[in-house]
Amino acid sequence: MKVVKYFLWTLWRIWFYIVMAIPILLLSPFLILSVSFDATYPIFFVLARFWAKFILYGMGFYYKIEREQQMVKGKSYMLVANHTSMTDIMLMLVISKNPFVFVGKAELTKIPVFGFFYRKSSILVDRNNSKSRVDVFAQAQNRLNRGLSVCIFPEGGVPEDENVLLDEFKDGAFRLAVDHQIPIVPMTFADNKKRFSFTFFSGSPGIMRAKVHHFIETKGLTTDDRKELKEKVRQVIYNQLVEYTKQ
Repeated sequence: MKVVKYFLWTLWRIWFYIVMAIPILLLSPFLILSVSFDATYPIFFVLARFWAKFILYGMGFYYKIEREQQMVKGKSYMLVANHTSMTDIMLMLVISKNPFVFVGKAELTKIPVFGFFYRKSSILVDRNNSKSRVDVFAQAQNRLNRGLSVCIFPEGGVPEDENVLLDEFKDGAFRLAVDHQIPIVPMTFADNKKRFSFTFFSGSPGIMRAKVHHFIETKGLTTDDRKELKEKVRQVIYNQLVEYTKQ
């Protein structure tokens, strides 16, 4: 029985990369054109949201999103959430209709097909390179000046220990939000770790719950408020994760 279970898990994991590649291959001319110019990035973003929904539904994931507040069209935000799965990328794209760019690790560019578009549409950071971390802020400022939002998973990566409910937050997202005086949108992803964690032989189709919390304003805040802001946002997400574990 275990052999059958592991075989099915393997097929399911392979299927993930197939459903990831299908829309990219079919839409590649439109994706390449739209991601190549600043003016057409919103079109690319619409296609990216379709891609995300295709993957989630194709994997048997159905999402349920609770919103305490709605984002205003054309306004820039700092989007943050807990990070436990590669599907966090897809769920974030589904949640936000406002075009945004990810700030993410450069290693993801190595994934065939996906990596090309990820590199073109994201702000990449090499955490082992101090210059790379500095460049992130200049690139983020450029995107914010164009009216886009920015998404950062503030844990800085997926915790190696899957028993960790929520890791400590890095400063980057909060520094950018304060510097640009944009609201922070905290989000809690309840089920992504259970559905599709980085442990190969794990996961299953099912529900993916997410909650978009009340936005946290940064107007009037300074660099000195960054630590308190970071802890405030982390506590919002942590408290919701605790609530989810009780359900």
